[in-house]
Amino acid sequence: MGFELAKEAFELGGEVILIIGPNNLDLNSFKGKIINVSTAEDMFKKTIVNFKNTDILISAAAVSDFRPKSVDSKKIKKITKVNEIPLEPTIDILNEIAKIKKNQIVIGFALETDNEFENAKIKLENKNLDAIVLNSLNDKSAGFNFNTNKITFIKKNGKAIKFNLKTKKEVAKDILNQILEIYE
Repeated sequence: MGFELAKEAFELGGEVILIIGPNNLDLNSFKGKIINVSTAEDMFKKTIVNFKNTDILISAAAVSDFRPKSVDSKKIKKITKVNEIPLEPTIDILNEIAKIKKNQIVIGFALETDNEFENAKIKLENKNLDAIVLNSLNDKSAGFNFNTNKITFIKKNGKAIKFNLKTKKEVAKDILNQILEIYE
C-alpha cells in the first residue's frame, strides 16, 4: 500500500521519499527517492531525519510493535530447547513524530482485528494525527498479500469515509484525494 501511495503521490507532482523495509516489490518503476531500511530502528532514524523538510508524511509501514531483546549471531539449534524468546518494544515512530510535528500533515495507518474503529480513533488522537487509514484483517481480499484493499479514512474531526474493495492503486488515489482536502 505504501508503494502505491508513493507512486501516486509522485504522479500528482509530489517530491516523494519512499522509506521502505524488506520487500519483494519491483521498485524500478518508482521515479522518486528510495531509502531502504532493514529494521524498525533504521526506519525511525531515516523518518526523523527526513521529516523536518516534509509537508505531508504518510506512515503506511506495518512496523512490528516488538522485536527480540537480543539477536544471536549463530543459529539456535533445536536441541537448545528454547521455551521463549524475550521481546522488547520497538520505537513507536508515529509517537516520536507527534512530539516534533510543526505544521506538517501526518497520516497514519491502523491495522486492526478487534474494536477496529474505536482502536483507530484512539491511535488518531494519541499520536496527534491529521487522519488515519483503517485497514481490517477481517475484510476478505484486503490488506497483506492482496492487490486489493478496503479502507476507512478517518479525519481528525471524526468524520469517517468508508471505501469499497478496490485495487491498491485505486485506494492510493482515494487516500491522496482525502489528504489533499486536508492540505488545502
